[in-house]
Amino acid sequence: MLSSRRAFLGTAATLLLAGCSSDVLGLRRAVRVAVSWSGEELRAFHKVLDSLGTLNYPVEVVPLGDAISTAFGVRSTRRPDIVMLPQPGLVPRHLSDLEPIPDDIAPLGQARLWKELLVHEGTTYGVPFKTAHKSAVWYRPSVFRQVGVQPPRQWSEWLALNRTLTQAGVTPMALAAGDGWVLTDFLENVLLGIAPSVYSELATAKDPRPSQQPQFGAALRLLGSMWSAPGLLAGGVEESLVQQFPDALVEVFGHRRAAMVLASDFAEPVVRSFAADPNDIGLFTFPPMTAGAPAPVVVGGDVMVLQKPTSEDARDLVRRLSAQTAPDPWIAEGGFLVDGRTTGYSPELTRLAEQLTRPGEQLQFDLSDRLGRIGDINGLWRVLTDFLIAVGRPNAAVPDAVDDAMAELRKVEEG
Repeated sequence: MLSSRRAFLGTAATLLLAGCSSDVLGLRRAVRVAVSWSGEELRAFHKVLDSLGTLNYPVEVVPLGDAISTAFGVRSTRRPDIVMLPQPGLVPRHLSDLEPIPDDIAPLGQARLWKELLVHEGTTYGVPFKTAHKSAVWYRPSVFRQVGVQPPRQWSEWLALNRTLTQAGVTPMALAAGDGWVLTDFLENVLLGIAPSVYSELATAKDPRPSQQPQFGAALRLLGSMWSAPGLLAGGVEESLVQQFPDALVEVFGHRRAAMVLASDFAEPVVRSFAADPNDIGLFTFPPMTAGAPAPVVVGGDVMVLQKPTSEDARDLVRRLSAQTAPDPWIAEGGFLVDGRTTGYSPELTRLAEQLTRPGEQLQFDLSDRLGRIGDINGLWRVLTDFLIAVGRPNAAVPDAVDDAMAELRKVEEG
């Protein structure tokens, strides 16, 4: 079974933070916050809570990992008050479980990109906490200099770059195919680059049917042209299939067995922790598919929602966490972007933050998130995994693999 970067930790690892544990003494109920984070991300969130100062209520963090959606619908004193939702596309499906966001911070959920996910019939049901730039590629500049190449300015240059690296005896890429969302990120960038209107239509459709869109097949063909290149992947397809997100980063920067890896901004702490040379870290963003076209920028994020019935303490905590400076401790750790903020980051993340705020940029939210069950672990994740296996075979016929993938998508759509 495919997994995500967020390991399931279970509720037993809950921690009480900020204020006394008066809930245990029966004096005041804790505000319970369900999160999907683990490891360094979870520790960084604790630092954010600690930085809020003394609160008049205790805060209990409930790490649910991939099971974050189970936080909804619970009607007991142990149910989470706030859910840090890593899939904003789930908000419209849980409106009956949610309280409106307080009016004074509701405009934060009405910004571009967020509005169509978080605002329904004029009421705001979520506000962004953490933004993710899902079109970033981390690489080792020393390898590029050694081979005499530059980051690509369009898709064809990226394919040529990969061939040049391979011919020089350098494996171009590590791929965390063990995490299906990495594969969907790749496809989403290609689709957004060649057919932004189709991407948008699928994202907003009540009954999306990717298999009926020729441009979806065209995106698969382009992706297959990259993935099928001999010698592209560190360890080949077989090792890539069991390689998870952090492993692919270590493959590039720790073991130095590949030159680059598609990885969001939240990869930064892992990259810096394992880089054999801290000065040999570079970043470029997904290039345009053709000359003169805008570059695709796929965006994800974690949004805060309030479960019914809520409390004034829960509203207060959401207000505090919504402040642009609230995540400063996490920003200092690396791998965190605040919606609309462009200062305080490392040079690499500053570039990403600026791209997310520039007018005219071709930004769209993570499509697999918005496709519902079609985009999940038993849908597009599985289809792309099978597609990678098919195009990774010797002398693979990419068109045949595309046809098979589109046929599998049709089965998923038909349910």
